[in-house]
Amino acid sequence: MKKRGLAKAGYDNAKSLLDIIREIGETATSMWWRFFDWLAQVEWRKLMMVWLLLLLFGLTPFGLPKQTVAFIGLSLGLKVLAGGKRKAEIEARDATSHADEEGMERRLVEARMAALQAQVEPHFLFNTLALIGQLIETDPPQAARIHQNLIDYLRATLPQMRAKGSGTLGRQIEMSRAYLAIMQARMGARLAVSVDVPPEMLSATFPVMMLQILIENAIKHGLEPKIEGGRIDIRASVDGAMLQVDVLDDGIGFNIHAGDGIGLANVRERLRILYGNRAQLVIEAPLTGGTRASVRIPYAPDIFARGSK
Repeated sequence: MKKRGLAKAGYDNAKSLLDIIREIGETATSMWWRFFDWLAQVEWRKLMMVWLLLLLFGLTPFGLPKQTVAFIGLSLGLKVLAGGKRKAEIEARDATSHADEEGMERRLVEARMAALQAQVEPHFLFNTLALIGQLIETDPPQAARIHQNLIDYLRATLPQMRAKGSGTLGRQIEMSRAYLAIMQARMGARLAVSVDVPPEMLSATFPVMMLQILIENAIKHGLEPKIEGGRIDIRASVDGAMLQVDVLDDGIGFNIHAGDGIGLANVRERLRILYGNRAQLVIEAPLTGGTRASVRIPYAPDIFARGSK
């Protein structure tokens, strides 16, 4: 038993020693790669300043001149021979990590958009169905028209909500026309609509549901609070390499001191993720009154569309 106890104690001591050696090795390896990464990325000017300080310290009574010269020679060789390759590896790793973060951020924004749409759509659908139910008894032809407009709206909307990436401006216009037709039936003479988009721009890339949000925002905050209602104009133009889509209303205007609502905040975030600083959402107050919401993105027409939406 005593021999077994001694053997077990010896085994435990050996294992502890191996663990310590392994930990020392892992720490040394980690410190080496940190030094190598620093050496690969540091500017030559800063590295020379470090060398100069080491040389000055080496000339003091406490210095180690031979070790200092050896260190400078080693770091110079590593910097010249392997520094460029290591720096490229680090930059590639950082770029991959950044791309993964952008992908996660993009999915997060799309999830927020889906959640927002899930909140908006039932409210809109219930109101429309309630209106159809009222008109069935009082104005059957109008009820039939709204019913058809709702079918057109859902036919245009659902595939785009399920699709990933961007759609085309033509598809967004098609969906917006169906939506506005329903809103005109609900608001009657209080809502007038004008769409001025050149045919050659219909095939241009445009983020899904973005135009819809701007139109909903214009009606909710601009026209519905106005007793006599008003007008919505949708326009598109190209300036150089930029496509600009405007949604104008002559409603009550906007409060410059108020921040963006959920819809506009999501539009800005999606533009930032999709295009970076190459796109923007601009909210302005025209001299004639009301509000102009403009989305500006890089113009990317589909040269193979041949006039299709």
